[in-house]
Amino acid sequence: MYGLSVSDVLVFAQHHPGLQAFAIIFATFILEDAATILAGMQAADGSLSVPLALLSLYVGIVLGDLGLYGLGRIAAYVPWVRRVLPPTRTAMVRAWLHGRVFRVVLVSRFLPGVRLPTYTTCGFLGASLRQFALATMIATLFWTSALFSISMRAGRLLMDHFGIWRWAGALGLIVFVILAGGIARRLHHRSDRRRSSQLKRQYGDAHQR
Repeated sequence: MYGLSVSDVLVFAQHHPGLQAFAIIFATFILEDAATILAGMQAADGSLSVPLALLSLYVGIVLGDLGLYGLGRIAAYVPWVRRVLPPTRTAMVRAWLHGRVFRVVLVSRFLPGVRLPTYTTCGFLGASLRQFALATMIATLFWTSALFSISMRAGRLLMDHFGIWRWAGALGLIVFVILAGGIARRLHHRSDRRRSSQLKRQYGDAHQR
């Protein structure tokens, strides 16, 4: 239903570039990968300008990422949030993140499902905003361009063979991306647990000294 609603909006706004850009930017705030796939498939049938689609996707996704950072930064000043998070763990994560902001943000862009906790954590811990913004812009450029290109190719293929039923294929591609993100998220969490254990040992040893 979400995919059809975004598609309908883009078709309705076909002759109004400003409305198309707004629809795409708004859609990225809801589910950016789905918005990218649908925009790519709309561009494949000529109902959406490729430059407009990509620029709108870049703007919407980067703004969304900065918004997540901002939410984390705001949360850092909320007393009950600070009480919930153990100071020792916060210090460990901050120590580990120091000097790794660019790499962490860059990698997270290619692991659907881990961006929200990663980006809000960066904001909460006061990670370098400059490094964060630079990393998210570079990562968005590569990830979004690649996914958009794949979606365009898939759109042309589905349009040639399935006509109007190509949107079923679009939904299938969205589901695939979501499932792949779930698998990536689980693997990332396992890695996080191992890294957390290592940090605890290192932090404990350093604290004893």
